[in-house]
Amino acid sequence: MIEITKLTCKYENKTILEDINLTIDSNITIMGANGSGKSSLAKMICNLTPYDGKIELDSTDIQKLSLKERAKSICYIPAKLEVYDNFISVEEFVLQARFAYKKSFLNYSDEDRKIVKQSLEFLNITHLKNHPLNSLSSGEQQLTLIASALTGQSKTIIFDEPTANLDPHNSKIIVKHIKELSKAHKIVLITHDLSIAFHLNNPILFVKDKTIKSYNEEFFQTNTLKKLYGVEFDSLVVKYD
Repeated sequence: MIEITKLTCKYENKTILEDINLTIDSNITIMGANGSGKSSLAKMICNLTPYDGKIELDSTDIQKLSLKERAKSICYIPAKLEVYDNFISVEEFVLQARFAYKKSFLNYSDEDRKIVKQSLEFLNITHLKNHPLNSLSSGEQQLTLIASALTGQSKTIIFDEPTANLDPHNSKIIVKHIKELSKAHKIVLITHDLSIAFHLNNPILFVKDKTIKSYNEEFFQTNTLKKLYGVEFDSLVVKYD
């Protein structure tokens, strides 16, 4: 469970989120306009950006967790894979997610490599294991990031707009895997895609005007959407079933 108390975030004296009190104890979807603070919230939950207030993971202050302890509890998957080594392979990249379990100065174990193999097989990307990261398509990159999260075995996985750079076909593949992962992991999904949010059918946290409000099924009523986004809505387009 994630407990957020009196959370405030500022960038260069601009307040992004203010005095947020929130409990996340189930799979959720976070939505809101560009720049509203969705990604900032996700990064604060992972202790990747400064904040005022308190964030607890399973009753432990996240700032008191070691890097390895935090990695076992929660991971953040960005919208795009940043490649810093042009020659690292998919398998090598995914294996690095086992760092939280690796003993210092020792190589990764056979068990670590077995878990990598299982993650690649689960996502049907074993054929990519020897491919360098910079040779992958956007869809393949996103699947590689998911494989990394699976291999790290974090209890909670935060996806930050995982379909932002994908076509509808690849988006459907990613959404299918996210839904499957939600059976064994707590999933926090940030998205602009109303079709995906509707399909996943998780509670909605809507970020607006420095605050966060919770919604359930009523979120998808056209009058609610119009009020929140300021535009007219007719219907949701893409079906992910």
